[in-house]
Amino acid sequence: MSGMPRYASLYFCCAIEDQDNELLTLEVVHRYVELLDRYFGNVCELDIIFNFEKAYFILDEFIIGGEVQETSKKTAVKAIEESDMLQETVEEYMNKPAF
Repeated sequence: MSGMPRYASLYFCCAIEDQDNELLTLEVVHRYVELLDRYFGNVCELDIIFNFEKAYFILDEFIIGGEVQETSKKTAVKAIEESDMLQETVEEYMNKPAF
């Protein structure tokens, strides 16, 4: 079965095998959209287009190797925010002049 559920203004294309649970697939998509909403604030397609790396990182924090890694939205968002802080620190360090 394949489907194209629509969440907010986003469309998702999912291809699942006969033995896979369709409701679980929809729940995974729903949880991903919730994480995107929490990070971007009312996520839209432009958020994903202009921040593709961040959207992919959020997906990677949530799902690794096809398996859900973190079911807690709070914990996943905390990991994403910590990654942002680390990236900002590294960028500040790299921009400092070396004497």
